Amino acid sequence: MVWVLAAGLALLALGLGLKVALLRHGMKALGRDLVERRGQETNTLLSLPCRDRELRRLASALNQELRALRQERLRYQQGDKELKEAVVNISHDLRTPLTAISGYLQLLQGQDLPPDTRRYLEQIESRTESMKRLTEELFRYSVVVSEENLAGEPVDLRRAVEEALLSFYGALEGRGIEPQVRLPETPVIRQLDPAAVNRVLGNILTNALKYSAGDLEVTLEESGRLTFSNAAPGLDPVAAGRLFDRFYTVEAARNSTGLGLSIAKELTQRMGGEMGAELHNGRLTVWLEL
Repeated sequence: MVWVLAAGLALLALGLGLKVALLRHGMKALGRDLVERRGQETNTLLSLPCRDRELRRLASALNQELRALRQERLRYQQGDKELKEAVVNISHDLRTPLTAISGYLQLLQGQDLPPDTRRYLEQIESRTESMKRLTEELFRYSVVVSEENLAGEPVDLRRAVEEALLSFYGALEGRGIEPQVRLPETPVIRQLDPAAVNRVLGNILTNALKYSAGDLEVTLEESGRLTFSNAAPGLDPVAAGRLFDRFYTVEAARNSTGLGLSIAKELTQRMGGEMGAELHNGRLTVWLEL
């Protein structure tokens, strides 16, 4: 009798252990599938390798939440797409009246006008030019964030930096800036979009022209880390931390749209890189890794 009871207890314990093992396996599989499905664009729902009633009830509840999450994601993506298209269209449509205004202002500049009228006209022209720059940058930013993919091909970062500095030679010389450049002796090849790389480097150099106190250090490492460093007495840590915010400007850059570095960071991230800025002892360093 004792032997039969012991055997029964052993079988019960074995059954319980087996059920616990199956439940544990089912929970792990459920958790793993949930993580995978949450970030996927798929209609495949969670499935279970066991027939436990409670686990199936849990899986059913999670599947219901996944369906709701997918619906919200699709609604967000559609709304985001429509918003980007609207911004592109609006910024494009603003170009025509602004161009017309600029044309009439140029005609007025050729007229014999009283000094006060001419001064007011110069203010209007200045504001119109600022509006044109903002519209153009807004259009470019909208196009950048709307593009699905960036072409990838071998790009020599060393050569790209050299060409970017050469294209800004006149502007840098006009500010009395002679860049100190340190580049590796061998090419630094990465799979990137050439046009995007040129845009990123151009926007960073434009930013350096705005904030530099008269110097610029450019360093490219073999690892693909690129830094632009200059003295920036007009910046503080708060302003430096917001340089990549859309439409953020500081008083030292009144002619800025606040989109240049936002575009540069967006493009850098879409090429698989990272970008940031640091301010230390009055010196601004903008860095990117590709």
